[in-house]
Amino acid sequence: MMNSSFASTKPDVTLSLTLSTSPNALEALKPEERGIKLIQLLLTCANHTSSGNLHRADACLRQISSLASISGSSMQRLAARFASALAVRLVKRWQGLYKALNRAEPENSEMDRARCIFAQAFPYLGLAYAIITRTLIQTMSEERIIHIIDLGSGDPKLWVPLLRELGHLAHGPPHVKITCVNANKIVLEKLGKNLFKVAESMDMPFQFNPVNVRLRDLTLDMLNIRSGEALTITSILSLHVLLAEDDRVDAHFGINKNNNSVKDCKQLGEFLAMVHSISPKVVLLVEQESDHNLTRLVDRFVEGLHYYSAVFDSIDATFGGSSCEERIAIEEMFGKEIESIVACEGLEREERHERYAKWTVRFARVGFKPVRLWYDSMEDAKQLAAAYEPEGYLIVNQRAGLMICWHGRPIYSVSAWNCFN
Repeated sequence: MMNSSFASTKPDVTLSLTLSTSPNALEALKPEERGIKLIQLLLTCANHTSSGNLHRADACLRQISSLASISGSSMQRLAARFASALAVRLVKRWQGLYKALNRAEPENSEMDRARCIFAQAFPYLGLAYAIITRTLIQTMSEERIIHIIDLGSGDPKLWVPLLRELGHLAHGPPHVKITCVNANKIVLEKLGKNLFKVAESMDMPFQFNPVNVRLRDLTLDMLNIRSGEALTITSILSLHVLLAEDDRVDAHFGINKNNNSVKDCKQLGEFLAMVHSISPKVVLLVEQESDHNLTRLVDRFVEGLHYYSAVFDSIDATFGGSSCEERIAIEEMFGKEIESIVACEGLEREERHERYAKWTVRFARVGFKPVRLWYDSMEDAKQLAAAYEPEGYLIVNQRAGLMICWHGRPIYSVSAWNCFN
């Protein structure tokens, strides 16, 4: 597919900024030529948008609109989302016009539904959950009092299978306490009822501690940690939200972001230091394997094209390119992510993912080291992904972390950490 090759070959960001093609010539392009032309136009438009050349950006968008389509191939659908994000960025120069358009934000329930569909239709999170479960069983099976702190997931599909495995240990079930941090009270209520029901069916001593706050507002006393508990912490697509606190602090105090002496005095660093202070046996982290925490728009744009081209390619393989309701909902969700990356700056931008290599540096600064995950060899990881391998899903080892990939392109990283001092 066009997207698979694009995912493994970085585009040239120094393309000519004078692309011009007649409408008739655009319509005559073959599918592969159309995909290449869309990439060229998108990158050129991003450069014009970044430099403030509105007329040339508008000309690019006109050409993109004649080639892109939210009901076309994966490359056409991807291009439509990125073009929309560039258009929003341009319109936001005129706040009155932008507000007058009264663009409706999707309801939280719609986004939750899209995430649920994505988790069910694709194995990315399922593979991550399997890795986490095996790692926790390996790490905590000899402990008699286990306290698991869930930083934002609240997904029964992770915790129910873990409880069942702990309940069938040879020496009997341990006492388990799960603390879940989530700003959505309904998620906490549903998770608590579900887990109590499972624990009761296995006669397992169980406690549930719901913490209804945003991650950045979490304090140690809310975790209800008791002496003698074996602590473990999981963060599934949650910790990256604290990267936005960098700009929040800068905006409040007027700090220059290029000043290296203040970079560690940010919310994420403080949060990781707090986590380190409670000496967890293991910290498990799942994040997007992409770097959208870049300063320059063009850099974020190129990174986004690489990442989401692979994601849209896997969506295309699953749904066969049909415009079903489920596919549209998932791509709307990713469209909002793309808009945040491309159209927003400063405090407005919510998507600030970073690659595993950068997380390694951040964790090391506060006293964590990466530890080996559950597998004894890569054969174990290959067996875990075997059911999905024909469709292009793979698990790849990378410096003590595991990468969940689509056709060789890492989509999510799974890593484990413990304290070294």
